[in-house]
Amino acid sequence: MTTAAPPAILIEGLYKRFGSQPVLRGVDLQVAPGEMMVVIGRSGGGKSVLLRHLLGLVRPDAGSVLIDGQDVTALHGRALDRVRERFGVVFQGGALFDSLSVLDNVLFPIKEKSRLPLDTLLPRALEALAQVGLSDMGHKYPAEISGGMRKRVAIARAMVTEPQVVFLDEPTTGLDPILVNTIHHLVVELQRKFNFTAVMVSHEIPEIFHVAHRVAVLHDGRIHAVGTPADIQGSDDPIVRQFIHGEIESHAT
Repeated sequence: MTTAAPPAILIEGLYKRFGSQPVLRGVDLQVAPGEMMVVIGRSGGGKSVLLRHLLGLVRPDAGSVLIDGQDVTALHGRALDRVRERFGVVFQGGALFDSLSVLDNVLFPIKEKSRLPLDTLLPRALEALAQVGLSDMGHKYPAEISGGMRKRVAIARAMVTEPQVVFLDEPTTGLDPILVNTIHHLVVELQRKFNFTAVMVSHEIPEIFHVAHRVAVLHDGRIHAVGTPADIQGSDDPIVRQFIHGEIESHAT
């Protein structure tokens, strides 16, 4: 009998409060290798805080986050950096460097991590831009391109390091519905091509049901429900139904 692969990401008993305000109240979640997990929930409900824990940017008050068996909540310095080298991150808003060209933005993470000469790294950056349909935009600056293009540059920058795990924090915030679907389609195509494990935080209902392998509903600081898009859409749970009927606040956490 074949043994199931261990989870790529294992979150157990994660608690976090800021001052007197509890945000995470015991989050438990598993993400399988090669899975696209989308976390939904009310604005201000802790989705982005949870993502920052996965990145090792925030330390929990209790609990653990194991990524490929390593607890990022217990790592510091170089040991944490080594784990992060396997990550690609698409930040909310893109977080591009305004003073760098599109090409230099994409080059930045591999130049930082590698001692290889530029002529070796350049083809990788150009290929990453080609994968997001921006082959002819490398010379432009972020202020010179559209919001949708900036999102695609951010995705190219995340993908250029050939990550094993990709984190996406509200990657379609501020885009119109057509661009939301364009970005989602791009993420799906890249995930199919490279089979990375992904966690996306989003409030885009119902669009995320076309992206996710599974959906986790974060409510009251805990994972209230988790299942396939069909499971979540067909749920009789009143809290889940409240989310999927469009009553999630529309601005990002």
